Amino acid sequence: MLGRLAIVPDLSGALWLPEERTLVVADLHLEKGSAYAARGIFLPPYDSATTLATLTAAILRHAPARVIALGDSFHDRGAKERISGDDLRSLHLLQKGRDWLWVTGNHDPAISRAMGGETADCLAIADVVLRHEPNAAEAGFEIAGHLHPAAKIRMRGRALRRRSFALSGRRCILPAMGAYAGGLNLRDTAFRPLFSDGLTAHMLGDGRLFRIDRQLLLAD
Repeated sequence: MLGRLAIVPDLSGALWLPEERTLVVADLHLEKGSAYAARGIFLPPYDSATTLATLTAAILRHAPARVIALGDSFHDRGAKERISGDDLRSLHLLQKGRDWLWVTGNHDPAISRAMGGETADCLAIADVVLRHEPNAAEAGFEIAGHLHPAAKIRMRGRALRRRSFALSGRRCILPAMGAYAGGLNLRDTAFRPLFSDGLTAHMLGDGRLFRIDRQLLLAD
């Protein structure tokens, strides 16, 4: 529970709100590969398709009535010109028959209507605020993205680093779902003011989530 809201971290990196039939995702960064290519940095141009496949699997698993994307869903304002027809059709198909809300982020402060869905700066469900960038001054409960949390631990004598949910009694920060989004170590100073009440990592593993206490987390 987070406040009055039941939350279930999903292995995909999405957050399932069962009582609301709502799936929350963060930091898809669609068309990051093509944005880099435009600057002469060539990456395999399949990140949007891979990210949408991950999102599709989560939607098929939970059959949500609503999907909320917590900002930086698109890597930049030019994503609408670069996204392929197939990927755009896949996105529209995912939206069919359900409500879809894009929360704006620092990478996508404006989202083209061609992407479908509705947009908002933030919203509240029950007593929980959902926004892109976590706010350390938030006095209530919060779900956010933006920081791309990742957990590093030692397992069987070797270091393992994976994307992770960051959870406390007041806050949940989702891992980035985007294939090229990367991650910020949970030991980074950016997390300190947000988790003064403690932090538990739920690390995305092979086939399951691993709950990791803060004292077991390693710095990079």
